[in-house]
Amino acid sequence: MSLVGLIAQADERGLAASGLACLDRCLPLLGGDDELLRPLWAGLADGEDGTAWGERLEQARRKLGDAGLEEPVEGETGDVSGGGPGDKAAAGDEAVRLARRMLAAAPPEPAAAELRAWADACSVASLRIHALLGGAAPDESDAALSDARQEGRTEGMPPLVAAELRRQVVVLELLAEHGAGGLRRALEVSTEGRRVLRAVVSRRARVKRG
Repeated sequence: MSLVGLIAQADERGLAASGLACLDRCLPLLGGDDELLRPLWAGLADGEDGTAWGERLEQARRKLGDAGLEEPVEGETGDVSGGGPGDKAAAGDEAVRLARRMLAAAPPEPAAAELRAWADACSVASLRIHALLGGAAPDESDAALSDARQEGRTEGMPPLVAAELRRQVVVLELLAEHGAGGLRRALEVSTEGRRVLRAVVSRRARVKRG
């Protein structure tokens, strides 16, 4: 099943895990500790109520010191093209902005409709981030990423983007098949992706300093 189809059919726990996993993998862009979102993962495993979700979400935001978090703007999109040094700096800035907005947009109550919208937005934002940092070709547009989400294809995509698409699918499949029992493996998949992105961010920082 395609990524779009998996999000459409996921329950509240699967949607929360999907959005949370996207955000977790992008933590290196926010300067957050790797354990920042662990309480939210634990809450999903324990089946805590919406109040606990909201409280843990606010705790994560406070620990980041708001990090310049922005409220999401409907319809606003980011450029996923690559280019020269100036473009690469702009791409890094845009990637950070997208990651901040994922956290800012997380719903305070884990209701299905709100979680579905958030999970879908996080999926798109995370793919854009990986495209930006992976030096996507100019024609790797929003339309191309949208087609990939709907069709599940990874042929011709930058390796960083293709791997992120696969991780998103795996997380949703784990939750669909195993429920709460799939959370541990989903977290492992997310942790692997975070390590990959942290290495990419570190390499870009070294190039910028050099």
